[in-house]
Amino acid sequence: MWQFRKILLPFSWLYGWVIRLRHLLYDKGFIKAKSYSIPIICIGNLSVGGTGKTPMTEYFINLLKTDFNIAVLSRGYKRKSKGFLLADQRTTVEMLGDEPFQYYTKFKGVHVAVDADRQHGIETLQKLCNPDCVILDDAFQHRKVVAGMNILLTTYNDLYVDDLLLPAGNLRDVVNRADNADVIVVTKCPEKLSKEDKDLVTKRIGLCQHQKIYFSKIVYSTLIYSERERHSLAFLKGNTFTLVTGIANPQPLTSYLESLGLVFEHIDYPDHHHFSEKEISILKERSLILTTEKDYVRLKGRVDNLFFLPIHNEFLFEEGGDFDHEVLNYIKKA
Repeated sequence: MWQFRKILLPFSWLYGWVIRLRHLLYDKGFIKAKSYSIPIICIGNLSVGGTGKTPMTEYFINLLKTDFNIAVLSRGYKRKSKGFLLADQRTTVEMLGDEPFQYYTKFKGVHVAVDADRQHGIETLQKLCNPDCVILDDAFQHRKVVAGMNILLTTYNDLYVDDLLLPAGNLRDVVNRADNADVIVVTKCPEKLSKEDKDLVTKRIGLCQHQKIYFSKIVYSTLIYSERERHSLAFLKGNTFTLVTGIANPQPLTSYLESLGLVFEHIDYPDHHHFSEKEISILKERSLILTTEKDYVRLKGRVDNLFFLPIHNEFLFEEGGDFDHEVLNYIKKA
């Protein structure tokens, strides 16, 4: 693998030069970025995916939705629509994109919109919804908007400091862009991460003076859900089932299910995959399908005997209270 990466390194250097030039143009003011009077929270990463951004965004929604009128703005990756779109009862997953559609269907009363132009998206939300706060989903690499709070995610087993730029690696932005983060969250940590390992990762990342770091894990639900049913995970032990995933990194999920002693067939599709009719016909032949919540919104109504396994983000070392306080304090002072 490293030999193959070495072949691609010149292309990574060229890509890095283009990215650095773009940042320089913003830093020198040749390209203008815009600030806003309302709190803007940006959640993102430096890599192409798989850092746990969706459960982190949902963590923010759960934290803020009771006390604030919040809006979530996403690009709507691979959606079949253009421009600004505010989700309503007529909106489909194809129009909105899988992650925004998941937020919309899961959190009633939260405004969910998509727009590749983040400035236009924020300004349109202000006119239509007058939100107290806007959560920018997957926008860390975008410079057109100056967010008041930047949250950078990196996975425990694939830290951005150990990666390379595309195409030799998985980074879509240069490593020193991490200096722009106010908070770094190390996601998908082991269940029993030691204080020593935490300190080693913190040292490896090398925080700036203004930054704070937190550690979190993915927690799997003890229940699986369909449109009308729910069962404990133990239900799967007595059934032959197929795991269907269209996410960036399904390995943690497959490892978790295997640790429970479950035996299954795994059909793995690319991230944000649009299922063709031929693929749906193949899946219809399976007697029982388990999938992720993000894939469920794309498969719901097209496949029978379909269940999903919810996940959520949880902070380690009892850091959740400090994290929540920091976020709420920013919003109240903004």
